[in-house]
Amino acid sequence: MGATSPLKGQSQSHSLTKKFLPYALYALLSIALFRLYFHPFPLPQSTTEQLPHNNRIILTTSSSSPPISFSEEEEVDNETTCDYTNGRWVHDKMGPLYNGTTCGTIKDGQNCILHGRPDLGYLYWKWQPSQCKLPRFDPNTFFHLLSNKHLAFVGDSMARNQLESLLCMLATASNPNLVYRDGEDNKFRRWHFASHNITISVYWSPFLVRGVEKSKTGPDHNELFADSVDERWGADLDHIDLIVLSIGHWFLHPAVYYEGGSVLGCHYCPGLNYTEIGFYDVMRKAIKTALKTIIEKKGANGNRIDVFLTTFSPSHFDGEWDKAGACPKTKPYKEGEKMLEGMDADMRAIEVEEMGAAKANAKQFEGMRLEILDVTKLSLMRPDGHPGPYMYPFPFANGVRERVQNDCVHWCLPGTIDTWNQILLEVIRRWSFQSRREE
Repeated sequence: MGATSPLKGQSQSHSLTKKFLPYALYALLSIALFRLYFHPFPLPQSTTEQLPHNNRIILTTSSSSPPISFSEEEEVDNETTCDYTNGRWVHDKMGPLYNGTTCGTIKDGQNCILHGRPDLGYLYWKWQPSQCKLPRFDPNTFFHLLSNKHLAFVGDSMARNQLESLLCMLATASNPNLVYRDGEDNKFRRWHFASHNITISVYWSPFLVRGVEKSKTGPDHNELFADSVDERWGADLDHIDLIVLSIGHWFLHPAVYYEGGSVLGCHYCPGLNYTEIGFYDVMRKAIKTALKTIIEKKGANGNRIDVFLTTFSPSHFDGEWDKAGACPKTKPYKEGEKMLEGMDADMRAIEVEEMGAAKANAKQFEGMRLEILDVTKLSLMRPDGHPGPYMYPFPFANGVRERVQNDCVHWCLPGTIDTWNQILLEVIRRWSFQSRREE
């Protein structure tokens, strides 16, 4: 009679649970949305990084149990050549793989988040090709496909920008070890991923061919030798398995050109008794010399090599470089809003034509794969992706200054340039699939 029901306490507890459960759910949802908006990236390191090396769960290279399985749909996508040039930028709720505070390889001038850029909308876009899918970058796929290989980025600061993007995405799965550095501003660096024995290097070579850069103590112009490659990277070709070339912007500077031991002409050289010939033909010669040297040197030794040429990356100066608002846009251009024309189109055309000629030349040798990494148009549509004044930390902390230097050429990291490496990986993955089909 006076006994207490064994379910009475549970009933009260159940009532309280029903009362407060909605509030708890709302609270958790708010926290999740806050985390997603301000920190939409994966945790800096996976749990495998906390394990001893021998105990890490890594991709195996066993042929009997492939570490990466492709669905039938993915295999079809990779079997068909996709034109990544045409497409549009669409909203991406997931955001980039990394942020500016957890990756230690970003050049200071491109670390827009750390420098206080207030609008983060530029992080939430992805490139959607018209003819195919472009999957999210998968570091483990990259590690598998380039296991035991040496990848080299060779060129100007755009090559370095692309390299640092790749390293940051890979660092979400495994830490790169810096094993070599040399030169002013670390223009020659090398990293090693011990888990898959992958080496990634960057070679500063803004002309690809041999050149002497202008200096404060020497001539106020560059000197280029169009018929011989820069030996700093040319001498290492025997040890490189995949090379990504990138040039363009440095050819706009004043220069004197040489070929065959004599002066060929110059670009913007008032006061010098040389013929003005512009820079387009010399840039073409430089690309031709670089590709020809790679093909013939590797082909003569019977060595395989994969070669990419990244096309010209347009700048977006809408105002003066030293005033606020030089590249003020915060959203991508829509299709048809900005046309590829003028110098941007001309530079790209030269690169596409020379890569086409090099492909034909490479057919005489086995084991050579060449591809243009055509990023000009998709980059042209991203005026919001540059550091602008945030190439320096908190440039408006003390109010808007009359003059402030802007970078409307390079790309914030993370940001637009991550897409270049997405495409790079997809082409490599398609090559791998085609090779397996031919076996």
